[in-house]
Order: sequence, then C-alpha cells, then structure tokens
Amino acid sequence: MPLVGVAVGAASTLTGQYLTTRVAARREEREQSTAERTERKEAILGFLSAAQSVELLLDRRPDHRSPDDAEMWDRLHDLWLAKKACELVCSPQLAQAAHDYTVSLHDLLRDRNPTEQPAVKRELRYALMEAARTELGVTGDPLRRGLKSV
Repeated sequence: MPLVGVAVGAASTLTGQYLTTRVAARREEREQSTAERTERKEAILGFLSAAQSVELLLDRRPDHRSPDDAEMWDRLHDLWLAKKACELVCSPQLAQAAHDYTVSLHDLLRDRNPTEQPAVKRELRYALMEAARTELGVTGDPLRRGLKSV
C-alpha cells in the first residue's frame, strides 16, 4: 500500500508539473505573439505617419515645384527610415508595399514623372493599406476606394 501511494503521488507530481509547463509555454507563446504584433503595428503606424508628412508637404507646394530645402530632405529621411523599420519587423509583402509607396512619394516630391505619379501613388497607398490590414490580422472585405454609391 505505501508503495502504491508513493507511485500515485509521484505520477501526480509529474503530471502536475507537465501541465504547468505546458500552460506556461502556451502563455509565453501568446505573449510573444502579442509583442510581435505590437512591434509590427508600431512600425506600420510610424511609416504611415512619415508618409502622411510627405504627402502634406506635397499638398502644400505652390505650383507643384520641387522644394529644395531642409524640410524636404528631413521628411524624406524620416520616410526611408520608417520604411526600413517595416522591412525589419513586417512580412515581405508589407515591406515591398512600403518600399513601392516610398519610391513613389520620393519620385513625386523630387518631380520625377510628375504627370503619372499621383494615380500611381494612390494605387500604391491602397496596396500598402491592404497589406497592413492583412499583417495585423484584419479580416473582411478590402477597403472601398472612392465615394460610396448612393
């Protein structure tokens, strides 16, 4: 009898430790996943902020002439740096969309192909937003472009 009690006690202890270890591993995986998602979200928001800053500079330009000042270079620097952050922590699809959008904004700000760039910029912004939504786990229909039909 005492030997059976020791065996049952040892088996219970081992089972309890196994279950505790399993629960701890799952919790750690969940916390790691949450931390990675938060890091991706911060990189995406940083990129969107830098891109919006460049777009505001584009909208403020008189006569669509290329600004040749420190502000333009600072904003371009911030944009390229934010794009690199996306490349470090996001999926290849989002990183490529961020790169394409960055090149488009850079070219537009530097007046390279100015006649076709606004339409291209819109398409690339849309592709970036869809890639970001996918990256962050947003499900459902894609974003609607343009105004809603009445």
